[in-house]
Amino acid sequence: MTPVRLHTLILALGLGLAATGSAVAGNLWGWKDANGKPQYSDRSPPPGVPESAIFQRPAGARVRVLPASAASEAASGAEAVKPVLKASDPELEARKKKEADAKEAERKAQEEKVAAQRADNCKRAQDYKRTLDSGRRISRTNDKGENEILDDKARADEDARTREVISRDCK
Repeated sequence: MTPVRLHTLILALGLGLAATGSAVAGNLWGWKDANGKPQYSDRSPPPGVPESAIFQRPAGARVRVLPASAASEAASGAEAVKPVLKASDPELEARKKKEADAKEAERKAQEEKVAAQRADNCKRAQDYKRTLDSGRRISRTNDKGENEILDDKARADEDARTREVISRDCK
């Protein structure tokens, strides 16, 4: 490898590591423990750590604000308090609204699809009813694959079924 390529490779690796390190460090908590020793974690400090001891917070984390009684309980370690993120409420509301809008659009699309099917069924039933009422001979294929002509009883049964479809789908 030539020296120029080697220097370019080392520079690129160094920049990549620096970018990765700063991204990870941006999500860390930093505080001083009871002995004054710095502590780092991806989780918030324990409840007994005072706000003045926290020197680093992740981006978007809020400062914990506790009432006087809750602050004394937190100091004694009796209650765990998690930080509240600033951007979570508007983002959560926007996401919920988007999901509700998507569900509503899906429901409307389904209703339109059903309405189109009913309209098609209605039109076909009305056309078939006109054919039945015309008195023309109607044939259909039986189970054996043979053509058979509808007699008066079969024609009356078909007429009743067609009227039922029309009453159900033609509203």
